[in-house]
Amino acid sequence: MAICYASYFMTSISTSPSPNQISAESPAQAFLQAFDTMLLARLLDEKFSNLYRGGKIHGGVFLGKGQEAFSVAIGQCLKSGDVFAPLIRDQAGRLAFGESVLDAVRTYMGSPLGPMRGRDGNVHRGRPREGLLPMISHLGAMLPVVAGTLFARKIKGESGSVGATCIGDGGTSTGAFHEGLNMAAVEKLPLVVLIANNQYAYSTPNDRQFACKNLLDKAIGYGVAGHAVDGTDLEGCLKVVGVAVDAARAGGGPQIIVGDLLRLAGHGEHDTAEYVSTSLKSSPLGRDCIEVASEKAIAEGWLTAEDIENKRKKASAMINETVIGVQKEGSPDPWNEDWTAYATASLLPSEEVPS
Repeated sequence: MAICYASYFMTSISTSPSPNQISAESPAQAFLQAFDTMLLARLLDEKFSNLYRGGKIHGGVFLGKGQEAFSVAIGQCLKSGDVFAPLIRDQAGRLAFGESVLDAVRTYMGSPLGPMRGRDGNVHRGRPREGLLPMISHLGAMLPVVAGTLFARKIKGESGSVGATCIGDGGTSTGAFHEGLNMAAVEKLPLVVLIANNQYAYSTPNDRQFACKNLLDKAIGYGVAGHAVDGTDLEGCLKVVGVAVDAARAGGGPQIIVGDLLRLAGHGEHDTAEYVSTSLKSSPLGRDCIEVASEKAIAEGWLTAEDIENKRKKASAMINETVIGVQKEGSPDPWNEDWTAYATASLLPSEEVPS
């Protein structure tokens, strides 16, 4: 986790980074750190895609291709003690918030040594004690979970932390989104909601999802602050998300951020996305955020094309090494599994407690 980019532009709002944060001395360093993370996320997603197509992964694989800039911004702008509930395309945000490549690979490949011990695959992983909440697949479901977490802290008299979650345009039509955001607005909770408007809820286009002119209009309806950003622009995402996180932490209540972009892959690796119009693909929304960031870094003199290629090679080598190691860890043994549906086994009658 790192100091967020907005710290350099919002001098009226200050936050003290925790000892666990990586200090960034300039906007350029914040940008480059985010770039490294989103590049790593893209390569990791591509590796998962290849493993899926090779029959090495059971269950679905959902790529964040095209959403890395928007996702990495929230992970990088949060700090130790905050809560983050990512969605299926938030590998970049997960890595920026502190998730390891090893945790991700172990989960996708069903290793018994992973955070889910091989009991669940792909995106349903997390480390709640560290603020990374395991995702619930039902759309919108994580928003009330984060709101509830923040409300519990408020009741205890705890302050200073922020809770963030990500959702797609389609998820904003669900009851859970409405109920969670409405509660957060009434209680003025420090909740940050990132809406990745990738133009399609699976295959349903925006004009069949909502009647308002822009998803940002929903912020007005709930009485919360709203922010818009070009989701393909890393620099813009770091600034806008940073401003929203700082505002929530300073007592400004819930913040909605709408990032306009295009999902550059199918809903999942099982989906060819033939329904996406050619005009959208060729529009500014269809820009690859990593290419945009690369061009920015080169133009500013922060990186050369050779630097970026070396970063790719180094990240790919690390990912491949991790996958090879995880493949040697074996599979979970159901006969030695002590999982229960309760948070603690002590809630079971003594005669039912697993040995």
